[in-house]
Amino acid sequence: MWGLMVAGLLFFPGIFLLSSRSLRILMGWSQADAVIVSARAVSSVQAVMAVAAGCVIASACRIDLLHDRHWLTDAYITFAAPYFVYDVYAMFLCDWHRRRVKGHEADGGARQAAILGYVRREYLMVLHHIFMVVFCLPASLVWRQGKGDYFQGVLFLAELSTPFVCLAKVLIQLKRADTLAFKVNGALTLLVFLACRVALFPYLYLAYSR
Repeated sequence: MWGLMVAGLLFFPGIFLLSSRSLRILMGWSQADAVIVSARAVSSVQAVMAVAAGCVIASACRIDLLHDRHWLTDAYITFAAPYFVYDVYAMFLCDWHRRRVKGHEADGGARQAAILGYVRREYLMVLHHIFMVVFCLPASLVWRQGKGDYFQGVLFLAELSTPFVCLAKVLIQLKRADTLAFKVNGALTLLVFLACRVALFPYLYLAYSR
């Protein structure tokens, strides 16, 4: 368990650092653009991995939805838990660079004041990430007592909308909001969001009631 958590702790920040450095060196991007796009890329990677894990788990636990088990359920939850800690810091870096570009933060501005300002502005997102680690992690690994791997796998599918949302924000950042790619991505985002973030939960209740 601890090995998987350490692996996740190295994997997600490692991809972020590799991506941001590569964009700056190979593409000549500014640090702000490289950091923001890299954060979106890591979020998309995590989402794709979660969806893949969810598909494997849900397809393997369809006979007895409550008691069927798959080893990947606890393994991926443990591996992905550090992502939410990393993402809080990554989102702070994105916010800090955006505000510096707009002239809201001085180059020599106190980092502590910037952190406090970020937490005040994005407190709901920060609380969401804290909730995922403090409550959802023990609930998924301990409190459910090995039941409901199928439902956990289906919940992973909610991440399917994340790459589309990230792509939209990257296209806006790159000033491609007037392109066909942005419009097609917007339509796909709406459809996937409705399926995976809205209709998913009534389905879960229905499946559990059955």
